[in-house]
Amino acid sequence: MTDLHINGVWVAAHDGAEREIICPADGTVFKKVDEAGPADAQAAIDAARSAFDSGWWTQISVIERGAILERTGDLIEERLEEFAQAESMDTGKRIVEARYDIADSIRCLRYFAQLGPTFSGRSVDTGDSHIQSRVQYEPVGVAVLITPWNYPLLQAVWKVAPAIAAGCTFVLKPSELTPSTSIMFMQALVDAGLPPGVGNLVLGAGASIGETLTSSSKVDMVSFTGGLETGKRVMASAAATIKKVALELGGKNPNIIFADADLEAALDNALTAIFLHSGQVCSAGSRLIVEQSIHHSFLHEFVERAKKIRLGGPLDD
Repeated sequence: MTDLHINGVWVAAHDGAEREIICPADGTVFKKVDEAGPADAQAAIDAARSAFDSGWWTQISVIERGAILERTGDLIEERLEEFAQAESMDTGKRIVEARYDIADSIRCLRYFAQLGPTFSGRSVDTGDSHIQSRVQYEPVGVAVLITPWNYPLLQAVWKVAPAIAAGCTFVLKPSELTPSTSIMFMQALVDAGLPPGVGNLVLGAGASIGETLTSSSKVDMVSFTGGLETGKRVMASAAATIKKVALELGGKNPNIIFADADLEAALDNALTAIFLHSGQVCSAGSRLIVEQSIHHSFLHEFVERAKKIRLGGPLDD
């Protein structure tokens, strides 16, 4: 297999390791992919560093970088159902939800394609006509982008699209549990004209390659979405080289319902908030706070509606 994309080439893992991808809906093996090790992660970092330091990527106009994102969105749209099915099998989520996620990913690509040209810098009024002050935006450099398992493509696009628009190079490491659409996404980027070395993809567990990716002095920024404990380790690993770190970690999100609320709407939204995607959502409404005077009746109706939920296979409309 050749599931890793490093310096413009699809390659197998250096040590030949593989991982079975299991559909959580029924426990079946969906596919096998290459499992990167530290040597693969370092090769990806080196490729991204070389591509950035050479200067040619940042000299490409923001219009052309945006055009790559536009073309990528078009290519994914042409294969939307194929992407959605891969997302469903990886995560176990309903195919209907997967289609929404892929459509959101396409919109995100197009959004950043149009946003990039608007960041041309700005002048600042200093109050002194003899002094000129200007804010100029520059790419941060090499970005390591680590995404979670619950919204694989959307989370990858949220990180990759602005990196490309800004003129950064990157190493994308998706969750080892749900890599399929990240592989397909990388191929779409290549087909859309992303130059070699600008975008690199490594698959594998954080325990085996995370330290290499986050501690390297050749990396300028780490963007991580995932759990609190792993986020702490990412921050500690990145601290030695004083790189930029963006952490999107877990939280507890309340729904607060008062007696004068539209109770039909409140019930439906409270159910959606906790049961959408089987509750495996960063912003899931994992606490329900109800005014005392309606507590009993609201809770009763909530439970009755929850009892009616039936789970099918991921590809069952």
